[in-house]
Amino acid sequence: MRCPYCEGIEDKVVDSRSSKEGTAIRRRRECLTCGRRFTTYEYIEDTPLTVIKSDGRRESFDKNKLFVKIQLACNKRPIATTQIEEVVDRIEAHLIGLGEREVEANAQIGELVMKELKNLDDVAYVRFASVYRQFKDLSDFEKELRQLGLPG
Repeated sequence: MRCPYCEGIEDKVVDSRSSKEGTAIRRRRECLTCGRRFTTYEYIEDTPLTVIKSDGRRESFDKNKLFVKIQLACNKRPIATTQIEEVVDRIEAHLIGLGEREVEANAQIGELVMKELKNLDDVAYVRFASVYRQFKDLSDFEKELRQLGLPG
């Protein structure tokens, strides 16, 4: 670490502690050249998650975009915004937990949304499925309803 006062490159750590609600480590350092002290912070490097779209395009994972898509499927259903936020948080945590820098929109994200909505609300699930699986006609809806165990 380069000293901000004399540009010296040798220092020693005098004190370390957790900071910023556990998201950083605060270190007090002492420059071995000039003897002055300064503070540095260490953060976990945030590696952005990239989504591979079905047409091959790549874009950054957008938690808000996922929220809007799920909210649209849940429109006019008895589902609280907090429930949707929890679904989005679980999906994001799962994707980050995979430890991969790129995820496929359809194969990974879409399937996670389907799984979450199936547990949350049948109507929201079928709405999302109709777009995600690109239903062509009424028979596609009926087939999905039968798989849910509902009359088709």
